[in-house]
Amino acid sequence: MPMSSLTRRSLLAGSAVAALAAGAEPLTAAAPPAEKQAPGIYRYKIGTFEVTALYDGIWYRPITDTFIRNAPFAAVEQALDVAFMPHDKLETPFTTLIVNTGKRLVLLDTGTGGQIAPTAGMIADNLAAAGIAPKDVDQIVISHFHPDHINGIKDKDNALIFADAEIMVPEPEWAYWMDDATMNAAPADQKLTFLNQRRIFSDIAEQVTRYTPGKEVSPGIVSLPAPGHTPGHTVFAIHSGDASLLVLSDTAQHPAIFARHPDWQAAFDVDGDQAVATRKKLFDRAAADRMLVTGYHFPFPACGHLIKTASGYEHVPLPWQPRL
Repeated sequence: MPMSSLTRRSLLAGSAVAALAAGAEPLTAAAPPAEKQAPGIYRYKIGTFEVTALYDGIWYRPITDTFIRNAPFAAVEQALDVAFMPHDKLETPFTTLIVNTGKRLVLLDTGTGGQIAPTAGMIADNLAAAGIAPKDVDQIVISHFHPDHINGIKDKDNALIFADAEIMVPEPEWAYWMDDATMNAAPADQKLTFLNQRRIFSDIAEQVTRYTPGKEVSPGIVSLPAPGHTPGHTVFAIHSGDASLLVLSDTAQHPAIFARHPDWQAAFDVDGDQAVATRKKLFDRAAADRMLVTGYHFPFPACGHLIKTASGYEHVPLPWQPRL
């Protein structure tokens, strides 16, 4: 039988005939389905540091023909087809990182707090699966102020989740999002984001440390300015011994769209031109230096490499490692 004529029906029929010819009873499932997913955690080493990727879930973000500012929607639809996505939704996973430096536990971004989509908000369960209690987290470092990165600081009742952690945020983010004049001048849909920032930070402002992007935020973890997505958007370089990891934050959302089409400007980028320039600069560096990278919105466990192609970049996932 030629390969092109093989179908699921013919394969099943052939299996059934073979089983009956052998006098065997048809196989049936002896156990009920689990009906739940395994924990979303993945560990890997950067030098002596242990990194734990924590999956917070996924948001099927509704999109329209205004989603990309500088490309016809027909081209966007074609890219979504290639990536096996529908034309009206962008698959947007969330992956935060816990970095165990041997002296402290550092959480890079905090996830959605279960306040973005019903399919997200799994950090608490996955922390528990990783054997980490919220009280064990020593430091939280935020990349930028969008709700899917900061809402995990508090629960739905506005109680602090990581009560003992130092919270560090980029100074330019604080200056932009906490400025009343900027909020008042913003479009109506953006005002909700400004109000969310105030909900998270206003009553804990004295507990929040503001850092300047470009500075080391914790031994071995260096912040790097990466503006465009937001004015103070920040990425991180983690160094331990001869090993490094580039934490791309929101330099690109799903790589099947924004790595393959690095010139595209998303509607949610505050400065589209700057976001594109930042993306290309960081992706060029990662590809040229063959750096290990992780992206907040890359498919879990979100770590791998970037290679430069004729038209953009391709994300090559790191194979699942059974041992650290």
